[in-house]
Amino acid sequence: MARFGQDERALDAVPRGVWLALAIALFAQIGWQVTQPKPVASAAALEVPLPTAVLRVAGAGEPAVLAHLLTLYLQAYDNQPGISIPFNDLDYPRVAQWLETLLALDPAGHYPLLLAAQVYSQVPDPARQRVMLDFVHRQFLRDPDRRWRWLTHVVIMAKHRLKDDALALAYARDITRYAKAAPNWARQMQIFILEDIGELESAKILLGGLLDSGEVTDEREIYFLAGRLDAIKNAEKPSPAPRK
Repeated sequence: MARFGQDERALDAVPRGVWLALAIALFAQIGWQVTQPKPVASAAALEVPLPTAVLRVAGAGEPAVLAHLLTLYLQAYDNQPGISIPFNDLDYPRVAQWLETLLALDPAGHYPLLLAAQVYSQVPDPARQRVMLDFVHRQFLRDPDRRWRWLTHVVIMAKHRLKDDALALAYARDITRYAKAAPNWARQMQIFILEDIGELESAKILLGGLLDSGEVTDEREIYFLAGRLDAIKNAEKPSPAPRK
């Protein structure tokens, strides 16, 4: 019986030309690997979320728990192992779809609105910021008395980050119109925006109507609002003519 390996050739019997070819191939392989760019994740790879009805079935009676797990998935998407995707590269309409799905699974949850108002909206891209602000506004309209606080963030974002006074005023007016359970300071945001952008007559009318309505009962708040109204009235008075 032949011994195992008896037909194998000794290493020193391999021609030098073969060794040289192997060495060249090895260094070529190493060089190719070194010059290859690092893997880049595509933001477009974020898939469309499954329909809410399907996810409810998959949640086995625990949709809030499933919403929490899907939230972790969404948050981890931009920070995959070895890869970091800047928010600027994310598909924001797709992100909004995910956030809407999360709220549909857990309507009592606030975390998707927090992500939209305070995380994804911080990207230095006005178009993407508007996607998130519009998302928060739409979700506010579905449950104003529970989601008003997130729209107040959006009012501030629209005014001070986007410099869009008209949009900020529209959002603030919706808080006044729909969020009956919101505190007075939130429902009065439109007054201060009007005052800030020079719409003093409109601000004066709203302030006067608010004070006359009896909605405000706290004496300190009445004093503050009355002071603002007096300040507006004084600002409208013409300056006295200088003495000759």
